[in-house]
Amino acid sequence: MFGIGTTELLVILVVALLVLGPKKLPEIARSLGKTLAEFKRVSTDVKRTIDLEVEEEEEKERSKKLKQKMEHKSRQEKKPPAEDSGSAQEQEESTVKADSGASAPEAETQERKTQDRNVQQQEKKG
Repeated sequence: MFGIGTTELLVILVVALLVLGPKKLPEIARSLGKTLAEFKRVSTDVKRTIDLEVEEEEEKERSKKLKQKMEHKSRQEKKPPAEDSGSAQEQEESTVKADSGASAPEAETQERKTQDRNVQQQEKKG
């Protein structure tokens, strides 16, 4: 318990008995026990609530990633494959360069998509 041995605990109880008296000691011990039980109950509830919130956030992230992945696949299935990978690559690069108003993350996303498409086209040819 808090690094207190049995001897120290016994000394504390004897001092409490002398200071508080035999009539008050049981009442104080009872109220202290109730307070500690309530504290434990509240801390367990807080921990459970935090765990649930973390779990919900993780589930949202997983569903968001899955949704993005599915959208990406559906977009790939809708687009017909380009016959000439060089011209498709040039088109994608010109599209990315022409869209200079796009923010950095959007440009990176477009660039990654272009790279993914190029890799897929090379795999089909090989």
